[in-house]
Amino acid sequence: MAELLAPLTYAADSPLREAGLQDSQEDDLQDEFLGALAALGGSAGNVRLLGVLEWDVATYDAVKAELLSRGLIVPGRGRGGSVALAGGEGTTASVSANAERSARRPRTARGSSSSTASSFETAFRAIDDCLRKEAGCGTELDYTEQTSWLLFLKYLDGLEDDRAAMALLEGRTASPILEESYRWNSWAAPKDGHGQLAKDARIGDDLLKFVNNDLFPYLSGFKDRASGSNTIEYKIGEIFGEIRNKISNGYNLREIIEEIDGMRFRSQAEKHELSMLYEEKIKRMGNAGRNGGEYYTPRPLIRAIVQVVNPQIGETVYDPAVGSAGFLCEAFEFMRKGGSTGAELSTADLDTLQTRTFTGKEKKSLAYVIAIMNMILHGIEAPKIIRANTLSENLSDVQERDRFDVILANPPFGGSERKEVQQNFEIRSGETAFLFLQHFIRLLRAGGRAGVVIKNTFLSNTDNASVALRQKLLTDCNLYTVLDCPGGTFQGAGVKTVVLFFEKGASTRRVWFYQLDPGRNLGKTNPLNDRDLAEFVALQKTFADSPKSWSVGVDSIDPQSWDLSVRNPHGGEAVELRTPQEIMAEIATLDEESAEVLGRIRGLL
Repeated sequence: MAELLAPLTYAADSPLREAGLQDSQEDDLQDEFLGALAALGGSAGNVRLLGVLEWDVATYDAVKAELLSRGLIVPGRGRGGSVALAGGEGTTASVSANAERSARRPRTARGSSSSTASSFETAFRAIDDCLRKEAGCGTELDYTEQTSWLLFLKYLDGLEDDRAAMALLEGRTASPILEESYRWNSWAAPKDGHGQLAKDARIGDDLLKFVNNDLFPYLSGFKDRASGSNTIEYKIGEIFGEIRNKISNGYNLREIIEEIDGMRFRSQAEKHELSMLYEEKIKRMGNAGRNGGEYYTPRPLIRAIVQVVNPQIGETVYDPAVGSAGFLCEAFEFMRKGGSTGAELSTADLDTLQTRTFTGKEKKSLAYVIAIMNMILHGIEAPKIIRANTLSENLSDVQERDRFDVILANPPFGGSERKEVQQNFEIRSGETAFLFLQHFIRLLRAGGRAGVVIKNTFLSNTDNASVALRQKLLTDCNLYTVLDCPGGTFQGAGVKTVVLFFEKGASTRRVWFYQLDPGRNLGKTNPLNDRDLAEFVALQKTFADSPKSWSVGVDSIDPQSWDLSVRNPHGGEAVELRTPQEIMAEIATLDEESAEVLGRIRGLL
């Protein structure tokens, strides 16, 4: 048993390597082959097995040759070519857990990552088409929310399988998370002996009644029953206590379930493909309204910020305005790959990364659900995302154990908080971004580093709060870099932004500025990309001067206004030509803000 379940190693000239398969695919392909063979009774003809797996012939032959060379399968006795599990009944039993999974899940096409991505993309389009028929789902936000809770339950079923397999290996009894009747393969996608949807599967009103009256109440109750807030059980309770099923047609729901059931995201390669498409859904959701930056920060910008801040294994990483968890996901990917050095991580390092590194907080229920699902798809099994209004926490209560080594964030800008919330801060302001900036400074450990997005007007506003906050930032922290982003960086936001990089502990002596100029107008069809930021990342390492970068000594900054305006000494700021649509969007935004102010004035009269 141990031989079959243990990770396999390969010689450089193995059939799998000769076929050009990636390392991450090899174990998954062999597991799938053995599982399908076990599901067919332990032996099968090549044609039949190839049909069940739905692989191309080259992949099938390479995997079969590897398993034959390792003695895990043997040539069968049937005519026309067949294979059988080595060791007879004992071997069949040894892969029974894998066989069960293989038998009850539809096979997806194999042979290239592009085919997997294509199947995911097709499924997402079909799901969106179904959701458009629903009266309660009118926006991209609704599509993402409803897809997310179903994806989460599909993922949870796979996690249960993994836990059961691990318990088997360790010789102990598995403790299931969900009762059997609430597992995906019981209520959503029960299968018959041929791997097809069972005839007694719920459809129509029966399916809707079960989901609304039984499933959601059961799952929301996990919050009260969980042993702690960092457990997967607690996350289940939080998610299903915050959202509701908006799909009102049971037949529509059955179609969506069948699309999701066809998705297979057990291997790292599959999770990667699915996470990229899920990110694309988040991007579309963020761009659906004028407050696009609230849900989606461009990933190239996040990756550049992460590279500059350079979080290390053993450090804690925090995003108090987590949104869709883009910063935490990109930080995880950066650290998992060994950071700036690319060093290979030990098992202990990977455990630290999974369980003791990332924390996020989110006020809104939809973003909370999306953040958890996004982190799961990126490979973080039980994300520590806390549902809370970060700004309602009293900063005077913060202890050393509450602080973090790294803060990465794009806090909401343009919002406002109640007077009682503003009482928690030394510098009171109705601008949420200014309150968040104080939170960042307070929550950083001495020597801790931050990379945060904020409106560029923060650098020059003359109101008392802005001036006092700039003074605090320069006095309490070393503001070592300011990245000036061009208009259009955030789709639909209608404002220009800067990224502040600072370290807590020592006051600022010199600030290095970089004025990002991609040489084109940014927009939905021409977004920011990694190449646009490559020069910034390279020059920032040495704070080098260039036509786009320069340094300013703190002694040259006006001590009365603490003005940090971006003034490029190498030719000034380039004139940006905006599209008529962008200008009209900003006018509409300003009109709404003016109407709100006038409404408040009328209320006072």
